[in-house]
Amino acid sequence: MKLIKYIKDKWLTITISAVSYFVILMVMRVFALPVEIVAIITFLYFFTGGLQLLINYLRKRKFYNRLLLNVERLDKKYLVLETLTKPDFYEGELIWESLYKINKSMTENVSDYRENVEDFKEYVEMWIHEVKIPIASLVLMCHNHKNELDEKYIKQIKRLDNYVEQVLYYVRSSCSEKDYIIKDVNLEEVVGKVLMNNKDDILEKNIEPQINIKNITVKSDKKWLEFIINQIVNNSIKYCKNIAMSHNDTKAVLKISATEEKEKVILSIYDNGIGIPNQDLKKIFEKSFTGENGRLGQKSTGMGLYIVKNLCSKLGHQVSAWFIQNEYTEIKIVFGKNDYYRF
Repeated sequence: MKLIKYIKDKWLTITISAVSYFVILMVMRVFALPVEIVAIITFLYFFTGGLQLLINYLRKRKFYNRLLLNVERLDKKYLVLETLTKPDFYEGELIWESLYKINKSMTENVSDYRENVEDFKEYVEMWIHEVKIPIASLVLMCHNHKNELDEKYIKQIKRLDNYVEQVLYYVRSSCSEKDYIIKDVNLEEVVGKVLMNNKDDILEKNIEPQINIKNITVKSDKKWLEFIINQIVNNSIKYCKNIAMSHNDTKAVLKISATEEKEKVILSIYDNGIGIPNQDLKKIFEKSFTGENGRLGQKSTGMGLYIVKNLCSKLGHQVSAWFIQNEYTEIKIVFGKNDYYRF
């Protein structure tokens, strides 16, 4: 709170005081008061007026400066009232009481909103679990009658299953800390399971998996990590090429390797597919971002890598992307050597 602006704000009070003094001065001249008396009255008038203005400024400045400073410092600015004491001047009391009512109303609305969101999430989870039963039955039926069904039907059912699974993990990601258990996880075992789940697509696209993970364990949650790796592998399969365009390769390659260092383990998932355009790199982990590749007939939702990034952050892992367009894409996940290690 600045003194100059405060004085400018009080221009009407100051103007009325000046006019009042001018009237008093005229009255004193009419009564022909001695100059000494006029000087004393003038001094007392302006001194008391100025002192009153200064005292009011100092009282208000303390409250308003604390209010502005605390609002600036707080991340959750609606909690500012908790940092203030009730002021001792009327205007401040009005502001304090208004903030109290606003805060109370907002808290009630947020509480109702959260309750509605939780109810909706519970419904979505319940619906997903229910719908996964017929999907699982369809997958089993397709497997039992593989030679009798067109491959496109099997593929669409698998896509449906993957998208339903993606919705489930997205809903759970906001409260994933309630659903994961951090412990030693064998990377080779998790990667092997992911590849088995995608074996039909890998064979169909004539992709050559190259796995280089030898008995490496990381601190993570097995179920969530399997989903993360599966999303990345699905992307690699989706955007692969039947014949690579670089280095004279004869077929598409999916390389999954892990290296162990002193403080971390790095899992690399590499494919020699279509890569990522330069302008898309910074946005590939953003929500609903499909990018140039997603618009080229792949019907991408833009949610897979967003969920991967979100879950990695929750689990304490770091995920990043490396690429050259039309040559390769490499996604790296970095694991700390303990539950609390952050990068």
